[in-house]
Amino acid sequence: MNKVVLTGATLVSACLMVSACGLFRPSDDRILFDGQSFRAKAKVVDKKVSPANFTVVINGVSASLDGAREAGRYEGTKFCIENFGSSRIEWKVGPDTEPQQLQISDDKLTFAGTCQRP
Repeated sequence: MNKVVLTGATLVSACLMVSACGLFRPSDDRILFDGQSFRAKAKVVDKKVSPANFTVVINGVSASLDGAREAGRYEGTKFCIENFGSSRIEWKVGPDTEPQQLQISDDKLTFAGTCQRP
């Protein structure tokens, strides 16, 4: 009887360990920009004024300015597609802005744009 309980407990433990493998592999799914992974988040500026106006904040810009710019472009494009069905963006400050005009503070790059309807 102890042998059956031990085998069952071992089987349950093994299943839990295998099912948890996906929890510890988030880096495999990350998209790299200039060989770096960036945390970026797009959000609406003021939904009452215009839900199409948004900002993107990209963390870790010191790792690669070019990579951070492309991560911001990606996040902005994803935001507009998900919310407006179009990848067209009119950037106020964006990935193609001259480096000296970019908004960088505390190792964070901030873009601002407006999603364009299809």
